[in-house]
Amino acid sequence: MLKSMTGFGAGLAETEDYRAAIEVKAVNQRYLDLDIRAPHVLDPFLEAMKNKVKAYASRGKLTISVQFLDKREHVREIRLDKPLAIAYHKALNEISDLLHLPRPDDVQTISAYPGVLTVMETQEGFDGADEVLLSALDQALRQFTEMREKEGENLKADFLKRIDLLSKQVEEVAALGPEIVRQYRERLETTVKEVLAGAEIDETRIVQETAIYSDRVNFTEEIVRLRSHFEQFRAILENAEAPVGRKLDFLIQEMNREVNTTASKANNVCAAQIAVEMKSEIEKLREQVQNIE
Repeated sequence: MLKSMTGFGAGLAETEDYRAAIEVKAVNQRYLDLDIRAPHVLDPFLEAMKNKVKAYASRGKLTISVQFLDKREHVREIRLDKPLAIAYHKALNEISDLLHLPRPDDVQTISAYPGVLTVMETQEGFDGADEVLLSALDQALRQFTEMREKEGENLKADFLKRIDLLSKQVEEVAALGPEIVRQYRERLETTVKEVLAGAEIDETRIVQETAIYSDRVNFTEEIVRLRSHFEQFRAILENAEAPVGRKLDFLIQEMNREVNTTASKANNVCAAQIAVEMKSEIEKLREQVQNIE
């Protein structure tokens, strides 16, 4: 199924110990670019999260925002920096002697200084956190994928409409081929008559010149290739089981090249006008394909 590169998804998972809320957002990017924004305590799980994301997306700039809550009770302890406390006490006594002030014999005074007492929070690790994280991430990615597939279907409908229009236009150009040659022969005969001023015209030479011109303006190969490109484009859209954005982008480049060559060979006002319209439609296709994974 055709998928857009843009999308959004959210997931939530919770146990007695943990709660994880994850959001996934994506915008267009030629390659896969992952930006996981999570607390540092989750660093051990980042690789598993990246692998999970890669199973759902191969292109695009994805931002994964993680909110994580550890609900377990933690043991807290007070850590005393004995050397620092002694140093503070010694320094305060020196100030007392220097300024003739009372000795600082209050324990609370010493303990209030920075670094003397530190509250430490101990924990046993994050056993089971990976299941919660990956569950929330999987929910977010599934919702994200649903949105991308829905947008992909909308893009597919637009692509098919434009390809149908291009197919119609290329047939209009193809139909101009015989008319372009006929007009050239008429112009050639008129010019020769004017130059010869009534003298006999060499019909064989007219036929030869017309044949040479016909060969020069023959854009049959380009028309055949354009028809083939359109059919390939349709087939890719109908059978998109894997990322196809790059394939479609390549076909669009080839379409544009064939249209330019056709217009150049035809050397005809009507053909040039149709070519301009075709290039406009191809450019719209190119812009939309940038949204396809």
